[in-house]
Amino acid sequence: MLDLPPVPFVGLTGGMGSGKSTALEALERLGALTLSTDAVVHQLYEQPDVAAQVIDRWGADVTSDGNIDRAAVARIAFADPEERSWLESLIWPLVGAEVIRFRDRAQSHEPRPRAAVVETPLLFEAGMEQIYDATIAVITDEELRRQRAESRGHAAADERHARQLTQSEKAERATFVVINDATTADLEAELALILEQLSA
Repeated sequence: MLDLPPVPFVGLTGGMGSGKSTALEALERLGALTLSTDAVVHQLYEQPDVAAQVIDRWGADVTSDGNIDRAAVARIAFADPEERSWLESLIWPLVGAEVIRFRDRAQSHEPRPRAAVVETPLLFEAGMEQIYDATIAVITDEELRRQRAESRGHAAADERHARQLTQSEKAERATFVVINDATTADLEAELALILEQLSA
């Protein structure tokens, strides 16, 4: 049996409103196996033990219809460094464990994916880049990015922007940089070239 090289393990990042989710969807269409850490966090808040710790910390005000209200959590966490640090210490290890499980599943996945890509907004800020074979930063016009983020109603948008590295800092640290300033088809074409390089 032919001994195939490992499936490339790739971290995808970018600022709020840069088009990370659009890029992740494009990579999936191109044959990559994908994971959104934002979706992982959403699932974690549905776990009774995680929800209980969040409610114990901040009370029923962070719930809506019996579920964790992520916007309410964000307003508290991003407004206070101590509260954000507490939340990160709870959530990040659990997200990291799921990312590693995803990487391991990708190696035996059928059909064989062209890459295993994880969308991680705070990839560099969390010091996670070392676990990946390569990283991709999606960047776009700064004013457009801000408008997108605010129009989507991201809670505590200014505090979130302040928490993240600038687009130029992300670009400097990434293996590949994709400029998302045209159509989705253009973005997908750029990402296709990156996948070709990863498998070369």
